[in-house]
Amino acid sequence: MTIATASVASAVDFGAEISREIVAARAPWSAVITAGQVLTIVDLDGNQAVDFLAYAADDTDRAYSAQATLQEQDSVYLTVGSVLRDNESTALLTIIADDCGRHDTLGGACSKESNTLRYGLHTFAQHACVENFLAEGSRRGLGKRDLVSNINWFMNVPVDPDGALGIVDGISAPGLSVSLRAEVDTLVLVSNCPQINNPCNGFNPSRAEMIISAGVPA
Repeated sequence: MTIATASVASAVDFGAEISREIVAARAPWSAVITAGQVLTIVDLDGNQAVDFLAYAADDTDRAYSAQATLQEQDSVYLTVGSVLRDNESTALLTIIADDCGRHDTLGGACSKESNTLRYGLHTFAQHACVENFLAEGSRRGLGKRDLVSNINWFMNVPVDPDGALGIVDGISAPGLSVSLRAEVDTLVLVSNCPQINNPCNGFNPSRAEMIISAGVPA
C-alpha cells in the first residue's frame, strides 16, 4: 500500500487553513464547523471508510437525517451537490468537492453486536465505530440515544436491482478527498472505522486527515 505523506486537498482553494489533523487508524475525532467553513476529509492511505455524524451545533436534537437527505436528492449515494439535511430537512452541510465519486448512506456503523452477529462471537471484543461515536460524543454531551444513521465516506456499498446491498472492495485511493461546506454551525463526529472483518478498509484500517478551511465567500 502506498503511504501518502501529505494530502492533495491543499491544492484546492477553500480559503485560509484553520486546522489540519491526522486521525489515527481506528480513532475518533470531532469538531464544530462554523457556517461558511469547509471541512475536507482525506483518505490518506486509500480504501479507508470514515464513519460520520452531524448535528446542528446549537441544538443537537437536529441530527443528520438519512431519510430527509435521500428524499430531497432522490439518490442513495452522496457526491458533489449533495446536501446533508437534519431531521427537520434543514441543510447542515453541502458537498462542494469530491475526488472519490460516491459515498455510502446505507451500510451503517459497525458495533460489537453487529460484528458478533455477522462474523462470530470471537469478534465481540473488537473495537467498533459505535464505541468511537459514544466515546467522542460523550465529550460533546451526546449519548447513545443521540446516535442516528450515519454516512460512510469512501465506503463502497453497491445496491443491486433487487435492493440487495453489500460491502465490497473500495473505490477510493490514497489522497482522495471530499469537502463539505457548513451551511450552519455544525458539530461533526467521526469514527475512522476499525473494521477488519470485511473489505471496507481493505482489512487494514489506516489514517484519515481532517482539514478545516475558512471558506470562500459566494
